[in-house]
Amino acid sequence: MINSKIKIAIVSTSLATGGAERFASLLSKMLENDLVEVHNVIINDVVDYNYHGKLYNLGKLSEHRFSLYKKIKKGFLLHQYLKQNKIELIIDNRPRNHFLREIISNLIYRKRKKWFVIHSFNLKNYFPRPCFLSKKIYEKADKLICVSKEIEDLVVEKFNFSNTVTIYNPFEISELEITNEVSESEKYILFFGRFNEKVKNFSLMLEAFLKSEIYNSGYSLYLLGEGPDLNFIQKKIRDLGLEKFVKIIPAKQNPYKYISKAKYTVLTSHFEGFPMSIIESLAIGIPVVSVNCKSGPKEIIQSEFNGLLVENYNSTLLAEAFKRMIYDEDFYRFCKNNTAKSVTHLSLESVGEQWKKLIFSNKI
Repeated sequence: MINSKIKIAIVSTSLATGGAERFASLLSKMLENDLVEVHNVIINDVVDYNYHGKLYNLGKLSEHRFSLYKKIKKGFLLHQYLKQNKIELIIDNRPRNHFLREIISNLIYRKRKKWFVIHSFNLKNYFPRPCFLSKKIYEKADKLICVSKEIEDLVVEKFNFSNTVTIYNPFEISELEITNEVSESEKYILFFGRFNEKVKNFSLMLEAFLKSEIYNSGYSLYLLGEGPDLNFIQKKIRDLGLEKFVKIIPAKQNPYKYISKAKYTVLTSHFEGFPMSIIESLAIGIPVVSVNCKSGPKEIIQSEFNGLLVENYNSTLLAEAFKRMIYDEDFYRFCKNNTAKSVTHLSLESVGEQWKKLIFSNKI
């Protein structure tokens, strides 16, 4: 007798723009197979990333000009969908920072198995205040899946939970995605991601770029992405007199043509989770210069092996790292040669095996 598939719903804000959303699309690819039936449930009607399995787009089904009515309808539709499709396991990939909303979500999820993914070291995005109420919600969760060991350690320290596990984010890059549309003559270092100053700290990045003076050797800084702080970034560029040396490029569904031609990529965040931009850069063969923020970079970057890890909030040290990657050619080649092999354990196949092992060791 053939067993029926395990039915899993991956609940996300959308399937576009951010690292958590990119992770959701990859998770669907890791899980959908002969034994697992994946249902991608998204709250907002935005889909850019490819996915496997079925899609249930609440944003498209619950259009209404009154916000409260729209939220109530989404909750009702989600309840009906989970029931009709006999969903057994919910993997909640959303930010969860409103206590009342999470109470309602748990009522909708009912007694199904619930796994909650935590994507950021900034726990207030995932554990609504006050903390003792968050503890009430999550201590009965079947799993709290943290995307870095540093996040898991913090969650355990703060809440004393025993239901945590770390599974790193994976990467998936095909040769077809790496094209040659960027001119070989372009010399640049690259940031790619969301334009959010409160997270990414573009002020530090731009100040270090100015101090490094690598633009005098023909290198530009390319900023690839979109987000709420575009105007802030543009003003900062003008204030520092860097208009000729910093180029802003709108977000692309396929950013890899820019990554693959960069000298190296840059991350200067206040905090992260397990930044996919670092993984994807290394997987393509491009070294990374990153600050040692909480959390993720030090679990990916082996400083002076596949990139450079720099003390956070120190623009002078960051500028020195920018210069070293440009002018120390032997060191740069050494790092570049180590990039791809340093992240083989984060391939879709490797991380997918960890997820499948977790699912079938906790078989519904």
